[in-house]
Amino acid sequence: MELKSIVSQEVLQNYQRLFNKTQKWINCESDFNQVDDFLLNNWLERLYFERLERKSDEIETLLKQSTNNWEAVLFKLLAKNFGLKVNGEAFYSLSKSFKFSLLRKNQSKLLSLEALFFGQFGLLESDVQEPYVLELKNEYQFLSQKFMLSQQGVIPLQFFRLRPPNFPTIRLSQLANLYHKHQNLFSKIITSRSLEELYSLFTVATSIFWETHYTFGKESKKSTKKTTKVFIDLLLINTIIPLKFSYAKHQGKMVNEEIILLMQRLASEKNSIINKFETLKKVSTSALHSQALLQLKNNYCVKNKCLQCAVGNALIT
Repeated sequence: MELKSIVSQEVLQNYQRLFNKTQKWINCESDFNQVDDFLLNNWLERLYFERLERKSDEIETLLKQSTNNWEAVLFKLLAKNFGLKVNGEAFYSLSKSFKFSLLRKNQSKLLSLEALFFGQFGLLESDVQEPYVLELKNEYQFLSQKFMLSQQGVIPLQFFRLRPPNFPTIRLSQLANLYHKHQNLFSKIITSRSLEELYSLFTVATSIFWETHYTFGKESKKSTKKTTKVFIDLLLINTIIPLKFSYAKHQGKMVNEEIILLMQRLASEKNSIINKFETLKKVSTSALHSQALLQLKNNYCVKNKCLQCAVGNALIT
């Protein structure tokens, strides 16, 4: 069958122009600003839920590994996100180095949680003789012997290239305080219906020692080190909202509208991909948009899937 007389010459030219390899970042970068706002917003919303579905699949895998224990899955996800980009995998390895039931047994005693976290990372092997540190050492020795703890598989922490408020010591103390403060964190997350409730839930500080320290061996100027709104936003975007979506899906419920409202109230993320899109067209006004743009770039643009993209289709036709 001859297609020459059927395919519009204009469509063919647009197709060839779109896939012109002289384009440096994405195929449509010179025409991205021409895309209709209504079409783009609908496409971004669809892309965001596509991204949520992928995260939901990952959560489902963790759930099977945790014998359907949602609280255990939450801890693994939170631990990874408390570690941020630099120490995310290290914190995740910590969450896998002991059974979640051990954390539950020791939630009522903050020192036990901190000793568990710091000890598993080998941070208590220093010669610091301060009372708090000595208490941590004694508590970890007790926990280690009682529960036969092993540090095998725990990835070493990195302090390099981190601002002091993001040092893993500070994040570990905040994580310990979070679980000490909330005995049934997962159920509280699921029943929360507003950003204000979630911000209240995740606003936690370190223990007193860390008000004058960033590391075990060096004292610093006193300051209360609470989780910031920016940090909590990252937790909501990467852990809490995907978890709420996954749980609802598991229960056969639809919470899409609730998810959209929450994400639209969160500020757009700032990174190299979002910043580049913003130079092409001012489009990212919320975290929903920024998450969708990451999905667009990594799963469509990079893979040249323009014909499966609403933007690519609009520009061709």
